[in-house]
Amino acid sequence: MSEQLLPGYIIRRGSTSDRALLLKFMQRTYQDLFPNEDFFHLEQTVKQYFSSDTPLWWVEEEGEQGAGSRKQGQIPLHAPFPMPNAHPPIACLWVGNAIDQVHGNRHAHIFILYVVPEHRRLGIGRALMRYVENWAIQRGDRQIGLQVFQSNKPALNLYNQLGYQTQSLWMVKFLSAEK
Repeated sequence: MSEQLLPGYIIRRGSTSDRALLLKFMQRTYQDLFPNEDFFHLEQTVKQYFSSDTPLWWVEEEGEQGAGSRKQGQIPLHAPFPMPNAHPPIACLWVGNAIDQVHGNRHAHIFILYVVPEHRRLGIGRALMRYVENWAIQRGDRQIGLQVFQSNKPALNLYNQLGYQTQSLWMVKFLSAEK
């Protein structure tokens, strides 16, 4: 089942059979931010955390050029990956569960929110954030969490505009194998 997310775009719930496509979206997300890296480990992340308990949503175009009328197998030029016999999504949202380390409450945690570059700055990311916030409220969550790379300024700006605040900092130190 799908519903309109924004004029010209529909959102539909994914399923566990979308594992390969989710992995491709995750790889593209990381490659956009870190183009000289390989992200083979993301397959393990999807394998470990993706289940029917971690909802996934896809955004597709609607209308004449969108999913609603596209002939089977016809892929538009902006398709992020070859997808024979399918309507290619232009955005995805994958959500899991986390435990608040201060209060111990379960809450929604956004694993990934990705919009293909050709569809950015059209309000899709903002609409997806509102969508997942409403979903989390309906299931009784009192907060929603996410991780964002410090270098991802567009995402940081969006989350700040939507009222998200830093609760903790994830710090790392790279260790040398030499002694």
